[in-house]
Amino acid sequence: MKSGFVSIIGRPNVGKSTLLNSILDFKVAITSDKAQTTRNIIQGIYNENDTQIIFLDTPGIHKPKSKLGKILNKESYSVAKDVDAILFVVDAKEGLGRGDKFILESLKKSSTPVILVLNKIDKMTREELFFRITEYKDIFPFSEIVPVSALKKDNVNHLIEVLKNYLTDNVRYFEEDMVTSNSMSFMASEIVREKLLSVTIEEVPHSLTCVTTKFEEKSNIVNILIDIIVDRDSIKRIVIGSKGERLKNVGMEAREELEKMLNKKVYLELYVKTIKNWKEKTTYLKELGFDELNLK
Repeated sequence: MKSGFVSIIGRPNVGKSTLLNSILDFKVAITSDKAQTTRNIIQGIYNENDTQIIFLDTPGIHKPKSKLGKILNKESYSVAKDVDAILFVVDAKEGLGRGDKFILESLKKSSTPVILVLNKIDKMTREELFFRITEYKDIFPFSEIVPVSALKKDNVNHLIEVLKNYLTDNVRYFEEDMVTSNSMSFMASEIVREKLLSVTIEEVPHSLTCVTTKFEEKSNIVNILIDIIVDRDSIKRIVIGSKGERLKNVGMEAREELEKMLNKKVYLELYVKTIKNWKEKTTYLKELGFDELNLK
């Protein structure tokens, strides 16, 4: 039996959550083309007969513009400690950026093996990929370099085989049928947020969050109540949409996905609330579930 912990880090929007979902063959983290989609540490559990890998998907490391941003960065760095390996995921098509260099500089202080995962190779030629491998190899002593397409699941199985060489434990931490340690109430709020990200304009994702205030599971139905928190009334109007149409569609799509996930009927209620500057207020950040991790 081999087991261990692996953190997934990288800049926003490089495909970390897509990679985790692809490895698990199950959706545990929401995805979006909007940057900074992941806001909490998502724990995914990969199981084989003789292997268990616990993955920690983290918020994208970025230049913070708010107190929330500082908290998210600190969360990302915190899970780079005490793990067996770090997957540093990059957008191989986009190439080496200042954000990559910033993260790698901090990883030089760590003794944990760092595996470079070059994602989105389905958009590249062989020559482009070879150049990208050389470019990254010259700036950091990676333990391994693994090109993948998380979206198309290309080379993902090979990545798992590589990771097995770095596992240091021999105990199964979770039951074999578990794919995540996150609660269903958390998953419900994340699914609603994902649906909102897909139908709203660019500035909206950074201005809202979702919190489950009621999750009541009965024998044949699950009653869920979710608050959508925004930081100004203009965003509230965008989220609700003309005659409430956008919010209605978001609720319908989220309910359908939750019913498939829970295999039960779902009664879902959504409420939109304005809390001005919620991303800067310690009290609200704690209430919304963002751990400050001793942030000064």
